[in-house]
Amino acid sequence: MLATFVIGLREGLEAALIVGIIAAFLKKNGHRLTTMWIGVGAGIAISIAVGITLKVVESALPQRQQEMMETVIGAVAVVFVTGMIIWMSKHSRGLKREIEAAAQSALGEGTSRAMVIMAFLAVLKEGFESAVFMLATFQASTNTGSAIAGAVLGIGGSVLLGIGIYRGGVSLNLGKFFKGTSAFLILIAAGLVVSALRTAHEAGWLNAGQARTVDLHWLAPVGSIRSAVFTGVLGIPADPRVVEVLGWLLYVIPMALVSFWPVAHRPGAIQSIRLKLGVAAACAIGAVVTFVAVPSATLDVPSAAPVVDAGGATAGTVRLDGATLQRSGGEQTHLTRAGRATVTGVRTNHFTGSPASESGAKAPSSLTLAQVTALNGGRVPVGVDPAVNPGPYRAAWHQSDKLDVWTSHGRLYDASRAVRSSVTLTGGGLNTQRTLTIAPDATMPAGMTAPGASWSVKPSYTDDFSSALNHFAGERDSATFWGRVVPLGLLLAAITLLVVALRARRRVPSTRERVSATTRDTSSRSSAHA
Repeated sequence: MLATFVIGLREGLEAALIVGIIAAFLKKNGHRLTTMWIGVGAGIAISIAVGITLKVVESALPQRQQEMMETVIGAVAVVFVTGMIIWMSKHSRGLKREIEAAAQSALGEGTSRAMVIMAFLAVLKEGFESAVFMLATFQASTNTGSAIAGAVLGIGGSVLLGIGIYRGGVSLNLGKFFKGTSAFLILIAAGLVVSALRTAHEAGWLNAGQARTVDLHWLAPVGSIRSAVFTGVLGIPADPRVVEVLGWLLYVIPMALVSFWPVAHRPGAIQSIRLKLGVAAACAIGAVVTFVAVPSATLDVPSAAPVVDAGGATAGTVRLDGATLQRSGGEQTHLTRAGRATVTGVRTNHFTGSPASESGAKAPSSLTLAQVTALNGGRVPVGVDPAVNPGPYRAAWHQSDKLDVWTSHGRLYDASRAVRSSVTLTGGGLNTQRTLTIAPDATMPAGMTAPGASWSVKPSYTDDFSSALNHFAGERDSATFWGRVVPLGLLLAAITLLVVALRARRRVPSTRERVSATTRDTSSRSSAHA
């Protein structure tokens, strides 16, 4: 409530001052105020419509998109309030004088239209800023009803102050008022920075710097007045993360220096330019250092994966060598890309292969009872009676051997080999055909090799790989943020400060020009004295 009250009071008073001064000039010069009030009403209506539209659009979005929009609104609100604080720190003392000068200039053109437009734009600007800023504050508030009540009271108070100033019954030191409220707004805006960083993480935009720093539940217990002040008003969470603490400090410290550095100790034009150039150089150096110093993320997984057979017994290892899968013992299979696939929640590249096999090349078309018994592990197959079905039998062989391999970031994530070998027997006294599945350790007829065994990568390996992927994703996000985003931000800050310093340097006269001006002034005073 307190945060929205101050926002409404300050933003509303800015608009009320401008409208009051314009109304006084129009009345003094015999112009009616009807048109001006129409402009003011239009500005208020548009501002309210903007706020309602933003809220409706946000409420209609899915949860993640809501977090994204809250982040954008929070960032825009911080930019608005920052510009407002900086502008007021420079113009608050002469605000009334500047508005009166602009109004006098507009009346000098013989029309009140420019002043009406001025009032409309002033209300629209402050109203739009208030809508965005208050919406961001409502989102960060723990009690929306109280926040709305604070906004209404603040705007109402600003209207009363504006009327009082307009009628001359209220005298307000604008410089002290705006300076005092600036201190509070800096803290509120810093809280919005923290809230925007938190929603950016929840939206999936910012995953770096999420380590917890301190536990502030002891300082602001849930449901207490202190919690309402720290969390509800100032936007400081009870579990601040590293990036949130840095964001808060990087906003509060520069803004406090800009707003409250004593005027008597502020640097002159030349010193200010040198200071900007120095800070720009420091930012550029910081960008280079962070870009070089932050290491790239690495995926730490073994080069070979253990495999188990159909019974769960260890059956060697497999490793990926380019487009070939190599199994311990010398078995190699060339892989063919089959597309993308999701395996246990991990997005992978899918490859297939057909291991070389000779089992079907010399397969006999006829089998004796002894050969069939040998294929069945030394036991007569079920359904075959040696006395009734003595053989020999016609044999139709069937074999499938498929290898599937899944990779992630060029590393072997999972693999399996599915082998199925069978023979269908007919004749030899059999009334119906019998199909016999051939085990990997079966005794094959002369000239044939036993089919390969099915196997798969040990499940614990894929579990460890998934954990390594999660760790790698966190490291990659951190490396991208600290090693790419932060250097880019520092570089942009350096370029901005450099441009501002160079533009300011052009406005400052050179030493020779100052000496010449001083000489002319001295000569003029000497001539006047003579």
